[in-house]
Amino acid sequence: MLDRLIELFGDRWMLAIGGAVIGILFGAFAQRSRFCLRAATLEVAHGRLGDRLAVWLFTFATALLVTQGLILAGLFDTGQVRQLNNTGSISGAILGGLMFGSGMTLTRACASRMLVLSATGNLRALLSGLVFAVVAQTALIGQLSPLRSWINGLWTIDGAERDLLGLFRVGNLGGAIFAGLWLAAGIALALRNRLSVWYWIGAAGVGLMVAAAWWFNFAMAASSFEVVPVHSLSFTSPSADALMFVLSPPGGAVSFDLGLIPGVALGAFLAGALGGDLKLEGFESGASMRRYILGGCLMGFGGVTAGGCAVGAGVSGASVFALTAWIVLWSMWIGAVATDRLVDRGRIDGKIIADAS
Repeated sequence: MLDRLIELFGDRWMLAIGGAVIGILFGAFAQRSRFCLRAATLEVAHGRLGDRLAVWLFTFATALLVTQGLILAGLFDTGQVRQLNNTGSISGAILGGLMFGSGMTLTRACASRMLVLSATGNLRALLSGLVFAVVAQTALIGQLSPLRSWINGLWTIDGAERDLLGLFRVGNLGGAIFAGLWLAAGIALALRNRLSVWYWIGAAGVGLMVAAAWWFNFAMAASSFEVVPVHSLSFTSPSADALMFVLSPPGGAVSFDLGLIPGVALGAFLAGALGGDLKLEGFESGASMRRYILGGCLMGFGGVTAGGCAVGAGVSGASVFALTAWIVLWSMWIGAVATDRLVDRGRIDGKIIADAS
């Protein structure tokens, strides 16, 4: 079936179509579930095991469990996955993760959540997202790339040392069991918080899209005559690439990531329209705008330095048990909590937990 579609649309357009379809579903599921690492992190920091943590745990565990299930079923192989086969940066994971986590608190949304909120009318998220994409591009190949490369080179490890399942000698079955325990915790927390059916469906759907992206890109790499990177969902480099594609002359090459970003925006818009959540929201003051711009800068540089965002490293990378991805995830949590303590003084009110308020 996939071979026929490749013959019909071509390799690159098939990748873009697959990215768009997965993106539309991700955007719809994320909008309905309000999935966001930043919100889950600050709930824990404020001593609350609430609905946002339940959604994040459910998503995280679903992505891990289904991804490991695909590997055990022979439908996905990590032999070409960058996070497990290339040299990684511990220093980049720590420092980049801390910066990204700090930026999440300042913008009051993680990267994927900013895109979802932008699609439903949140102008604060839109500005933060544009700044995020510009700085990410600058860190990738622009004026900030030497600094980013220097940070990444401070402490590196070989690809084989990044495989947590191999290091602990538990294999993919052990990874699936570990994921099952996290899923049980997520289900228990969801029941405790009496999550509605939309939260359950949305949280599971976001996790399934992470696994679906792994499978799709792996299948495309096996069927395509072109070199196809085997990766899952991320929003740092793809956001920068999408911005440059729009700004560049027509006729540029399309890819999975270039289908993903508009797909997520469309899916979130449609879900928001059906749920009555479309609403234009702006800034309250100049100080608020400065906060969001600084947060977008930290997230853009931090995401590239860390090798992924809250989804790219925190869920996608973690689902294949890449050591650096787990370090990034914990560093994001620490950076978010520390910034909350310093900037927002750990206040527990609607504006602290709410998205991009």
